[in-house]
Formats: sequence, C-alpha cells, structure tokens
Amino acid sequence: MNIRKIAFVVFVLVVGPAVAQDARAGSKNTAAKSAPATKVAQQRTAAQAAPRPVTVELDRAGNPILGSAAFVVARQSDGEVLAEKKGNTVVAIASITKLMTAMVVLDARQSLSEMLTITAADIDQLKGTGSRLAVGTRLSREEMLNLALMSSENRAASALARHYPGGERAFIEAMNVKARMIGMWDTRFADSTGLDPRNVSSPHDLVRLVSAASSYPLIREFSTTHERHVSVGGRPMRFGNTNGLVRDPDWQVGLSKTGFIREAGRCLVMQAWVGDEPVIFVLMDSQGSYTRIADAKRVRHWLETAGAPRIAALAAARRGS
Repeated sequence: MNIRKIAFVVFVLVVGPAVAQDARAGSKNTAAKSAPATKVAQQRTAAQAAPRPVTVELDRAGNPILGSAAFVVARQSDGEVLAEKKGNTVVAIASITKLMTAMVVLDARQSLSEMLTITAADIDQLKGTGSRLAVGTRLSREEMLNLALMSSENRAASALARHYPGGERAFIEAMNVKARMIGMWDTRFADSTGLDPRNVSSPHDLVRLVSAASSYPLIREFSTTHERHVSVGGRPMRFGNTNGLVRDPDWQVGLSKTGFIREAGRCLVMQAWVGDEPVIFVLMDSQGSYTRIADAKRVRHWLETAGAPRIAALAAARRGS
C-alpha cells in the first residue's frame, strides 16, 4: 500500500467520525436555534387567524351604533322592529333591486330552461360597469337568474327583463305593481339591475321585500349559493357570491343580496337565523367595503347580548296585548 492510500485510510478512520459528530451537533444546535423562531411564527399565525372580538357601542336608546347610514333590524316572524336608524328614509337601493327582478321573473312562470342571449342592449351605458358575460353569451333563464342573485351580474338581470312578455317596459311596470302588492309604498323601480339611481326604497320597505322574496325557494337557494361554474363561450367560468357571510360556518343565512352604486353606497339585505329566530337585516349606505359585513356581525352580537332583554320585553308585551 502506498503512502497516499495509507493517508486516506487514516483520514476516514480518525477524522471522518469526528466530522460526522460535529455535523450532528451542528444540526441539533440549528434546530435548537430555529425552534423558538418557529414557535413564534406559529403563535403569530395563530393570532392572525383568531377572529377579532366583536364590539358594539350603543346609542342612548340602546340601539347598536353602526357604520351604515340607515338600517332596520326586524324579526321576520311578526315584523317586529328590533332596532333602526332612519328607517323611513328613501334611498337608492342599487342591486338590492335584483330581489324584485327575481320575483317578477318567477311570477311569470316562464321556462327556466329557455336559452337567453346577452346582446348589446344589456351593456351598461349608465355607469359603464363591465361584465364577464360577453355579448353573444347564451345561458338558460335559470343560469341568468342564479348569476343575477349570487354574483349580481347586471347583464343577466337586463337579459331577464328583455325576455319578459312585453319586454323591458312591461317588466319594470310589473316590478312596481309587485311593490305595491307587498306594501312597499316608498319604493320605485326604473330598471331591473339597480344601476339606475332612480330605483329607491326605504329600509322599512326593504324588510317587506326580503320577507316576500324569502317565500321563493329558488331565490333563497340562488342568493346563498357559494359559487357556480358556468360555461361562457365554451369555457368554464367560476362566479362567486358577493356576500362572504354565506360561506361563514358561524352564520346561517337564508337569503342575501348586496348592492353598490355611488348614490347608494354599499348595501346589504339578508335573512339570517339568530338563535332560533329568522331575523331580517337591512343595512344601507355603508361607505367602507367591509362596513356592511362588520355591521351585520355587530347586529348579531347585539341581538345575542345587549339586545336580548329588549327582544324578550317586546315578546312579553305582545303576549299581554
């Protein structure tokens, strides 16, 4: 064996184990150093994921103070108003309109499987909003209705009105007649989408709208569907619900509709269960993109805590009368 081979054998037998031992020790030290950092990162992630506590301030009358400029909270079973602010104020209602659009469509009993086509007449010339439904898109009346309620698709709502017996003018007239039938005396409709700011109502009227719309199983289903994949131009396209609360496991939402145009602010109407009671939320003119959702959470927290004695007192008074 030559000198070079002898030196290599000595290195393997003597130095090799030492290097391996140092490597193992270094690995342990690295793990020990990284463990606290990993733990801190995990704690930070958990803290970020934890839901923030809901806080509710009250006015002198005991009503919750919300970010919405006008609101009404009512028990659906008997229409009892539990809290309100500017409940009779007439305001623009934006896409809340589509609940009435859906009722008029379903009242006409037209075939839900009939194919409707998006045309240039459905392009928004008033606000210049876009749409994922290109001119020429063909969808069934059912799909149009679903997208109008779930994703607030304006072109879908427009197409539904155009394909009504007598056309769009007859459809708008039917919307206003329906409003009178359910006691919405502060309400006027000028189009089927809500893009027209002449579509106006009051929070009290919108309680009636939500209550009436909730009697339609398809409106309840479509307005609370999380998402739907629709073939548009031969390609599958995902549409999601504009109200994130329908996906929240802590909420049981029975009906939902959001709305927004500049004149109306951000709006939300909803029927949701609080405890064992169906409650109607009407939240109008919220300026922030998250305010209407935060207000809904504040209202529910108030109903479950500070508002509970008031509700009990109202129930007792009703039984005694």
